[in-house]
Amino acid sequence: MKAGKFWAWAVFILGAAYFFIPLIATVEFSLRMRRGVYSFDAYKVVLGDSQFQATFIFSVVVAIFTILLGVLIVVPTAYWIRLRLPQLRPVVEFITLLPLVIPAIVIVFGYIRMYGSNSPLPFLGSNLGANALLVIGYAALALPYMYRAVDTGLRTIDVRTLTEAAQILGAGWGTIITRVILPNVLIAVLSGAFLTFAIVIGEFTMASLLNRPAFGPYLQNLVANRAYEPAALSIIAFAITWGCMSLIQILSRFAPKSANRPN
Repeated sequence: MKAGKFWAWAVFILGAAYFFIPLIATVEFSLRMRRGVYSFDAYKVVLGDSQFQATFIFSVVVAIFTILLGVLIVVPTAYWIRLRLPQLRPVVEFITLLPLVIPAIVIVFGYIRMYGSNSPLPFLGSNLGANALLVIGYAALALPYMYRAVDTGLRTIDVRTLTEAAQILGAGWGTIITRVILPNVLIAVLSGAFLTFAIVIGEFTMASLLNRPAFGPYLQNLVANRAYEPAALSIIAFAITWGCMSLIQILSRFAPKSANRPN
């Protein structure tokens, strides 16, 4: 037993060192912009850069529209499959896994070929169309995470009973989804939303090839031309991502408990 505990702690310490030592080194390097002393000059330069502010705001707005699109597609789909079409569940799960096995560069090149200026649907012929295509692409990338978060939330409630009760009271399908189902899976939806936000903020390939002023390409461009600022920006991006993960953990404590989940 003691030997088992020793090896468990040894593996834990090695894993923690593998994770935290590079992070600590990056933080230390980001504080060395002023020679001879530690300072937050790199962070001040990054946060005060108008291009940083513009690209970050752009990515936040794109993330919001991506989350809305994902919720609009995933919640009714997952609800209908669980209620009426359980036989299609394996097919839908396979489709939602495709963004994990198809590289983003393949998806975006397909978009460029299908929706270029010579296409019947020339999304790339205008900034608004390109932005819309970027949102659609991000929604596809986030689909595995959003779908599984919502599906897990639906497992914790009695979908059929809630639907029948709402129908007895005269509610239509739109009312059932928006006022009965969605409030009951809101924590799961928020978990998927935070994961989507983290993906959109750090994504580079689609934004770069579609020539969008997003945060990911800005970070890549900064890495190629600066020394200390990229380290500071990496820490900021890391903090944003882990902030989203922490919010998911906090929100999961308020999720409704199913019959087979411990209280």
